[in-house]
Amino acid sequence: MDSIAKQSVRICPFINKAASSLRNVKTLKQSNVPLMAQKCPFMGQAMQKAHLATSAAPEVAKMSQRATSASESAQDSVMVDHATQDSKFDYDGLFEHEVRKKRVDKSYRFFNNINRLAKEFPMAHRQTEEDKVTVWCSNDYLALSKNQQVVDVMKRILDKYGAGAGGTRNIAGHNQHALRLEAEVAALHKKEGALVFSSCFVANDAVISLLGQKLKDLVIFSDELNHASMIVGIKHASTTKHIFKHNDLDHLEQLLASYPRSTPKLIAFESVYSMSGSVADIGKICDLAEKYGALTFLDEVHAVGLYGPHGAGVAEHCDFESHRKAGIASPNYRTVMDRVDMITGTLGKSFGTVGGYVAGSLRLIDWLRSYAPGFIFTTSLPPAVMAGAAEAIRFQRSHLDLRQAQQRHTAYVKKGLADLDIPVIPNPSHIVPILIGNPDLARQASEILMDKHRIYVQAINFPTVARGTERLRITPTPGHTDDLSDILLEAVDDVFNTLQLPRVRDWEMQGGLLGVGQAEYDAAPNLWTQEQLQLTNGDLQPNVKEPIIDLLEVSSGIRY
Repeated sequence: MDSIAKQSVRICPFINKAASSLRNVKTLKQSNVPLMAQKCPFMGQAMQKAHLATSAAPEVAKMSQRATSASESAQDSVMVDHATQDSKFDYDGLFEHEVRKKRVDKSYRFFNNINRLAKEFPMAHRQTEEDKVTVWCSNDYLALSKNQQVVDVMKRILDKYGAGAGGTRNIAGHNQHALRLEAEVAALHKKEGALVFSSCFVANDAVISLLGQKLKDLVIFSDELNHASMIVGIKHASTTKHIFKHNDLDHLEQLLASYPRSTPKLIAFESVYSMSGSVADIGKICDLAEKYGALTFLDEVHAVGLYGPHGAGVAEHCDFESHRKAGIASPNYRTVMDRVDMITGTLGKSFGTVGGYVAGSLRLIDWLRSYAPGFIFTTSLPPAVMAGAAEAIRFQRSHLDLRQAQQRHTAYVKKGLADLDIPVIPNPSHIVPILIGNPDLARQASEILMDKHRIYVQAINFPTVARGTERLRITPTPGHTDDLSDILLEAVDDVFNTLQLPRVRDWEMQGGLLGVGQAEYDAAPNLWTQEQLQLTNGDLQPNVKEPIIDLLEVSSGIRY
């Protein structure tokens, strides 16, 4: 009898709960557990049968098995009953509530149906092909997505190798198009190696998170305006982080100085910040990194294709003349681009296709290739996409005029807006952010431009930018000629009159914001100098025209 009681303590929820305070089996005889077991509808029946049995030991074992089965049935019964008594969680209610919050605070996003026409870009059509608009907010900065040389390469590769890559490089292997693309990327940034990802969001997340997971006690220092992909990567890094004020190198140094030089550190920042157009001082950040023993992680997403004599970005632009004269080769000294440990970029903006990458030392790239889940477990880009991206890099490398045209059109629009007293957040880059300062008015401004003037400019609201700094973001391309710019300027002026939006003089009366209407604000000069804008394609080193670039051993894995 006591044996069954002991079993009941272990397997029966009724007895187990009652006997939870008992410390050892010896106390069972002195407790009321057997009595309580007899009251259990299952164990009581089992104990009665055991008491009437003639052969004690074998029968007790059988009863124990039956009791176990009965107890498990009881548990299952209790669980089923409990489940049927509860109502299902209101998933749809949660989704609706969360979306309603976005509608209330005016951060809800509506995506316009924009179908860009390759042969007519920057024109696009909406629902029907007759409903055409002019696109003024594309990140296809050089319009290389419609470049005939790029398109022809992609068509040829598509016909020969098909639509997809067949899986991850880890399983399906890679191909000559991946090898060539990574070689082109590495040559562009004058690094030992490069690794291509499905997007730069994935690249940023994969690289930063892996550094945090593998470098014990790593401390990450991140600019407060860094892109969401870097923020996610830092979160996934699960390590100590510090946010420094935007482009405030004094603040960055204070944070760096609070750690021993031997502590591993990473400074994560961008070259061109896409929503404000501000530009980082890469050289000085490298100075701090070397002084305090930190790695540098530079996101050149909104700069590749647009800066430097060959489109490698702002880091290349810092040593413009030296890189121009050296061409595909490296200058005979350590440049700013050399000093940056890792550079990430996109193939989906200036290079007109899709994908992302990281360029760096051979050891770094081999390490990332071997350990980064975002690379290992993601299907490779299609061969046609990689071939098109490689062709775009090669094409723009020797076409300085594309970058210059983009800069001239940007300058024309900025000057025209200034003449109209339209508030543009000052910056030295190609971004034209028109300050609105209200989410609902920013949306209305975008809608009037679209519905009345057939101009597409997307409103930028929270969380992309801080509340109270909502804006329209304009990005001219080489195809946005002066006649189109004049139409845009007239339309924006009409929108400001219609909605009675604050102009520069109004922001001045309020004390100014983000450099708009702030008398003491010291605007940085444009990155492109007048001398650089006067150069021609013929002024580039001849070796950039059709360079022979060796494939990278690290792309396949280094054999020892």
